[in-house]
Amino acid sequence: MTSRPFKTRFAPSPTGLLHLGNIRTALFNFLLARQARGTFLLRLEDTDAMRGHEKYARALEADLRWLGLVWNEGPEAGGRHGPYAQSERGSVYKEYFTALESKGQAYPCFCSEHELAIARKTALAAHRPPRYSGKCRALSPQEAQARFARGEPATLRFRVEEGKTVEFEDKVRGRQVFSTDDIGDYVIRRSDGTPAFFFCNAIDDALMEVTLVVRGEDHLTNTPRQILLLQALGLPLPAYAHIALVVGADGAPLSKRTGSKSIEELRAVGYLPPAINNYLARLGHTYDANAFMNLEALAENFDLSRLGRAPARYDEAQLMHWQREAVLHLPSTTLQEWMGDAVQALVPADSFAEFTEAVRGNISFPADALRWARIVFTDKLVVSHAAREAMMAAGPEFFATARQALETHGANFKVVAETVKQARSVSGKSLFQPLRAALLGELDGPEMARILPLIGVERARKRLSL
Repeated sequence: MTSRPFKTRFAPSPTGLLHLGNIRTALFNFLLARQARGTFLLRLEDTDAMRGHEKYARALEADLRWLGLVWNEGPEAGGRHGPYAQSERGSVYKEYFTALESKGQAYPCFCSEHELAIARKTALAAHRPPRYSGKCRALSPQEAQARFARGEPATLRFRVEEGKTVEFEDKVRGRQVFSTDDIGDYVIRRSDGTPAFFFCNAIDDALMEVTLVVRGEDHLTNTPRQILLLQALGLPLPAYAHIALVVGADGAPLSKRTGSKSIEELRAVGYLPPAINNYLARLGHTYDANAFMNLEALAENFDLSRLGRAPARYDEAQLMHWQREAVLHLPSTTLQEWMGDAVQALVPADSFAEFTEAVRGNISFPADALRWARIVFTDKLVVSHAAREAMMAAGPEFFATARQALETHGANFKVVAETVKQARSVSGKSLFQPLRAALLGELDGPEMARILPLIGVERARKRLSL
């Protein structure tokens, strides 16, 4: 038997904007597909009731493209397994519902939500799994038809054989064993006619020839149900890898409530795609090298065996680290564009390249670049309290010498500083901090030898005049 071509998938429900947790799942699937030179599939797990959320489908597609996680198969990309939206696959699911019913592997259930809630509560009180009692299992076709004729709503349940086990080897969590006695008969079609999530999810994975399902560990208990379904229908099983969830500082799953920002929000403040990709690829996964990598390198070195089983804790400081790395690695022309229109309006065109390289190591976001552009190219200098203290400690004679050195040697900071050093017998912080404080209004910042020529002699003279 020949093996099927390698294929992973990302199957989000477009009910809101993508956050770091679900983008991480998309990234892992993308990296594995890229590494294997396989297919990365995008499938939209919407329903007819969710058609008003088409804007979220378009938004998540835009987020994936922005991050470079471009799918080989799915919406717009096409493929031979479409349509790729759940809401357009109703006829497919109906075919498999019918197949299960015809083989006696599914039956209608008329139990009300109230009855089921009482049964669950009773089972939990008795320390038993809250599985379905099987009350409607033995209904004859005639009894079922009579109840349908009376207009009684019914779900469709999958008939689970008792006394069996479901086993599979999880690519992250190892061997998994489930007892069918703990599962019980479960709903595959709701009373309104819509399919249950794990039914259409499993059917689509099989029909779209997905070979590896990488998803959050919260779906682990769905897996035995899906395996039983696919086996009953004679459909191929994918391999499964259930990854640890991302949690916030409080240990709860990462969400907007716990401080997670959407990709759209991160993009708006200036986060760069490589920063997000480098951070998320390491969130619960380790690489031999901790160097900044492009997507190709991240894919080449990605390994399921290096995924941890413990919850992956979100660390904003680490995300910031990779943001700074991304800024350092960004091509100059791209960096200038990223800085934005407000910076471009302040920085003279013939100075932009020098400005970019001067401040690159001191910026993380476009707002930082704008701050330095205002410091360097406008006369509205805001002096911090610490900078003002350093200037006062140096005294007027220090700055008179600095002004004279500036007039003599121009915007050559090394020569100006050396002249002040020799004339005033100062060095180290006592030399450099007052100069930086007067010229930039801060005690930290870009390399002065690069920034002083951009400030210019005339503006520098005014700033050195106490």
